[in-house]
Amino acid sequence: MGWGEDVAVMNRAPIEGSRILITGATGQFARPLVSAYAATAQVFAAARYGKQEDHDAIAALGAIPVRIDLSHPESLSALPDVEFVINAAVAKSGDFERDLRDNAEGVGHLMAKVRNARAFLHISTTGVYAYEGHRPRKENDALGDNHRAMFPTYSIAKIAAECVVRFAAAAFDLPAIIARMSVPYGDDGGWPYFHLLAMQNHQPITVHPERPNFYNPLHVDDYIEKMPYLLGAASCDAMTTNLGGSQMVALEEWCAHIGERTGLVPIFEEQANAFGSLAIDTTLMHALIGETKVDWRDGIDRMLQARLQDGIVLS
Repeated sequence: MGWGEDVAVMNRAPIEGSRILITGATGQFARPLVSAYAATAQVFAAARYGKQEDHDAIAALGAIPVRIDLSHPESLSALPDVEFVINAAVAKSGDFERDLRDNAEGVGHLMAKVRNARAFLHISTTGVYAYEGHRPRKENDALGDNHRAMFPTYSIAKIAAECVVRFAAAAFDLPAIIARMSVPYGDDGGWPYFHLLAMQNHQPITVHPERPNFYNPLHVDDYIEKMPYLLGAASCDAMTTNLGGSQMVALEEWCAHIGERTGLVPIFEEQANAFGSLAIDTTLMHALIGETKVDWRDGIDRMLQARLQDGIVLS
């Protein structure tokens, strides 16, 4: 069942009123989760907190900041007992020894510490898949060193971390699930925002020559809603599922939409080693968490309203 051949029905974990640990809490993906769930649950927001302002900002959201560093397992002694865990911590320094230790060994130490939790959700990435053109990737498709051109250690460290999660779930009897995320974005940014910045600065946007380049952008509103369903699907078999928006969208298409709304012009530069299409097969995802709701155009428009600099008016 680890690859999701036998699909369970949708089951939402009752996170309201619970004790939730969210790691990588200061990151662009996890911070909105901290903010949303702190309104109805006791959220322990774990991060390195190298900057005091990050610590204070998380506390202001109503969460409890906890300083940990997966490079140093002894720091995990600061973690309290919790019922649910969302692990969004990631290290991508470019140093293989460090990133394998932090991402793979680190998640093993983390799962050992929280072994009494009801469910453990590990956020992985579609960047673990080998490039196979426009075909949407299924959970049991070939893996590969997809992101080496930009992040030398990223794909390999993420693959290693998934292996450790599956081992630890069985070894510790800790229900777990691995979610391979596509392109998260929202008012706070994401990959489409970097494309907006490139367009504002008249810089080229690198694309794979086998165009168009398809992905499944996932709006923050949708992933806030869907996390409890992923936690509800956790088991000691540690199922792996794709996680993205229900709509498959080309990078070129959302850049064109940004251009239509702002008057900016995308400049595409083809490079053979650029990220290629990483669209996902959503069959298993839909069975576990249902379809996403935010239309990508509406999500991009909201991002533009929130992030555009003064002097640019949406058309």
